[in-house]
Amino acid sequence: MLELIGLKLTGRKLIGGALAACVALGAGSAVAEEVGKVGVDWVGNDIIIDAIKDPKVDGVTCHVSYFDRSVIDRLHKGNWFEHPSDSSISCRQTGPITIGDIDMSEGGEEVFKQGLSLIWKKQVVNRIYDKKNETLIYLSHSRQVQNGSAKMSVTTVPLYGQNVVWSNSKPK
Repeated sequence: MLELIGLKLTGRKLIGGALAACVALGAGSAVAEEVGKVGVDWVGNDIIIDAIKDPKVDGVTCHVSYFDRSVIDRLHKGNWFEHPSDSSISCRQTGPITIGDIDMSEGGEEVFKQGLSLIWKKQVVNRIYDKKNETLIYLSHSRQVQNGSAKMSVTTVPLYGQNVVWSNSKPK
């Protein structure tokens, strides 16, 4: 496995990912670490599970799962340069929480992205802070130039009652 600025390239993703890595230079997002891989059929399709540490929130780890198409599946179905948009996410407190300078806007900020196609399609994880409910929201979705996907997954990390350290004082 090869990682370039948060863009993970397995042997099967190397062709599409190499060009996408060039586009992603300077992206500055979190790096994924593969922690699980489950074979789902005889042609070599897999479900990959990555651990992603939020670069601006110490003590939070997200686990994202996604489908990795095999070469045999690509030969059979065509569409050589693209993975499905499906993903699932679960984020939990995995240590003392220290929150750095995070985006407090309604749209939040991108924590992680990796290529799912040769150039245009990305798997993205965004973090949004819900101030009223003292909760970090993490959204996993795919981003495309056109025909965006409605396939998404969301998880939360409640901060209420936790001993949270804010680098830039807690928002009021």
